[in-house]
Amino acid sequence: MFRSGFVSVIGRPNVGKSTLINALLGRKALIVSDKPQTTRNRIQAIYTGDNFQIVFLDTPGIHKPKHLLGDYMLKSALDALTEVDLILFMVEATSSPGPGDRYIAELLCRVDTPKFLVVNKVDLITDEVEARQLSLYSQLGEFKRVFTISALEEKNVQQLLEEIYALLPEGPCYYPPGTVIDRPQEFVAAETIREKILLQTREEIPHSVAVEIEKMQLRETKPKKCDRGRFSLSHSCDKENRPLSQGEPSPMPLQDGKATGDDLPPLLDIEAIVYVEKESQKKIIIGKKGAMLKEIGTEARLELEKIFGNPVFLDLWVKVKKDWRQKKHNLRQFGYE
Repeated sequence: MFRSGFVSVIGRPNVGKSTLINALLGRKALIVSDKPQTTRNRIQAIYTGDNFQIVFLDTPGIHKPKHLLGDYMLKSALDALTEVDLILFMVEATSSPGPGDRYIAELLCRVDTPKFLVVNKVDLITDEVEARQLSLYSQLGEFKRVFTISALEEKNVQQLLEEIYALLPEGPCYYPPGTVIDRPQEFVAAETIREKILLQTREEIPHSVAVEIEKMQLRETKPKKCDRGRFSLSHSCDKENRPLSQGEPSPMPLQDGKATGDDLPPLLDIEAIVYVEKESQKKIIIGKKGAMLKEIGTEARLELEKIFGNPVFLDLWVKVKKDWRQKKHNLRQFGYE
């Protein structure tokens, strides 16, 4: 008998939903950062075993929206409460239940779907505090199971996975084996670049950034050794579009101690535009003499090479699109619809 089902992971911003799904999958499939609202889209991450398939719905953190992008994110999260087989309500043990948790708990009371309460970040508190927080959160509603976990350290994650499997109904294999997320490669590339920006910046910058992939294709000719893993950094004020700087090549595949061109997979060319809402934000992301953008580009390129298995030439641009989070056509342009 083959089992399959859909599992929605919901909670306030920054409680560790994407980190948990990565831990359940046993690999990094979703971007993570310590910034609230890192996840903007509802993404389906797929875990396929020998006789089962679990489709996890990663959702934006439920919060009070302040712009049209926030409205979209809230709707994406609330839509994930319906037509699923199980809901994981994720909270964090480092704080007591707040208005946001109670609001989500009230929403959950309106649906008949089985619910697990998942109390995350227990690695950051004592056993005494854990017991107290578990008692407080358990009072928010009726839960089929209650788990205390550390998604970051993968504590009790395997037990959670086993309980999820036990509840799966008989069903088809919805996605071909080997599928990890229900998004195209361009989405993965854009999110990877955005993640590196989130990790390098603070204050209003992370929430004001959108990334659009302009071009993504393999070169027909084999890459030269000097092409391996390079990237150019540009910004919209350069009239001649000259690169500000270039990254160092990644290590070459070795054969008998020497790099061989025959071992190199095709070079993947990626051209991406980083959009911000203000000129001052653009200057911060570029940094002095392009230093910040160079750091972002280097980290993004290295991870993209791991994801796609090809050397990457990453061309980054930074442009201003004023108040894009408040404009419907911009939200559609960046895939928030």
